[in-house]
Amino acid sequence: VQLQASGGGLVQAGGSLRLSCAASGRTFSSMGWFRQSPGKEREFVAAIRGNLDSTHYASSVEGRFTISRDNAKNTVYLQMNSLKPEDTAVYYCAANPFVVGPFTLARSYDRWGQGTQVTVSS
Repeated sequence: VQLQASGGGLVQAGGSLRLSCAASGRTFSSMGWFRQSPGKEREFVAAIRGNLDSTHYASSVEGRFTISRDNAKNTVYLQMNSLKPEDTAVYYCAANPFVVGPFTLARSYDRWGQGTQVTVSS
């Protein structure tokens, strides 16, 4: 079972990027994105869970980021608009075959992608 994240890059403030995370090996009921910048702890960004694809966002990205998934492709996306320099981080996708635990906690996910760098210049 693997998660392959892609789509990171360098963008100016106010710009947009779309991250993708392709899962192989099985389907996951719960998928999320976390990010980590140097000297900081990994933090929750967004999650999509369950059969109804309920979505959840950190307050810092609410209204700017959108998480979605394509079940046929077993892929989750993070559309990031109105990017700010403080969004600069390595972004990680995470997954769990089941909906367990608080969606904001890293321990609620048991599969992790390799991370993709997002850099927003001012």
